[in-house]
Amino acid sequence: MAVRDKKLPKSKIPELITLLKTKYGDTTTALAHENAFELLVATILSAQCTDKRVNMATPALFARYPTPQTLAAAKPDELEELIGSINFFRTKAKNLIAMARALVAEHGGKVPHTVDALLTLPGVARKTANVVLGTAFGVASGIVVDTHVVRLAQLLGLSAESEPPRIERDLMELIPQSEWILFGHMLIHHGREICVARRPRCEECVLNQLCPSAFIGQGRAKEPSLPSRSVRPRQHRARR
Repeated sequence: MAVRDKKLPKSKIPELITLLKTKYGDTTTALAHENAFELLVATILSAQCTDKRVNMATPALFARYPTPQTLAAAKPDELEELIGSINFFRTKAKNLIAMARALVAEHGGKVPHTVDALLTLPGVARKTANVVLGTAFGVASGIVVDTHVVRLAQLLGLSAESEPPRIERDLMELIPQSEWILFGHMLIHHGREICVARRPRCEECVLNQLCPSAFIGQGRAKEPSLPSRSVRPRQHRARR
């Protein structure tokens, strides 16, 4: 049976949340930040890049551009130099400057508190908006859906969809709104630590008696049948 054909009964959702909380109840985003502006920048940078890599680049970035006003005035080549280790750094540098200019011109240099306003900013998609609103402001606007959440939502039988917007819709129908913020973070950490893509550690998983895809006793879990996706090549920084 394909992963997408399995479904976790809705009656099991409270148990699922409780089990995740036993291990990840106090978790939050792994992106290092001190305020909403820094979180917005870091989340934009994290697209198709690991949080670890982003956290290596942001200390120098935030020291050089600590406010929307300073980032809005940044020179593209100087910004690119600071984030050159991050995937698609040229595009992201362009988006960061445009985003900062929009914050200054349209929001008084403040990060807005609504999904609609955040989505008007360059480089911001729904995932980024949900991260910023949930983590920085405690606003449950939706559920963060990254690659880990896409995979785990299918494995756990929470969604048969493959596109993040549709998966988020399914999750929002199943998960109480009071749990939206934490739930996304818990799935992300679980996907990194236990239910890893290439070698799921089902025998160590707190969800192994609940998960319809768990495969215990064979040394490893069955590999999920996920949709293939094309991967764009990373931009390489030109030698100076």
